[in-house]
Amino acid sequence: MSVEVDARIVQRDDQLMIGGQAFTVSDMTAVGPGRKRLEFSTGEMFMMNPTTVLWAARRIDPRLRR
Repeated sequence: MSVEVDARIVQRDDQLMIGGQAFTVSDMTAVGPGRKRLEFSTGEMFMMNPTTVLWAARRIDPRLRR
């Protein structure tokens, strides 16, 4: 499922599209009010500010109820 994410709702294992390239979030750290530093499985890092909005592919287990 594709969802719009910002620093408040981004999750581990989200696959984000940045510059036409897919990155999978492996870890994240809050670094201030509304800001998160994301670490990707490839080792790159990305800073999300409160106004940063990206599209993410999120895996949802069909056995779980929404």
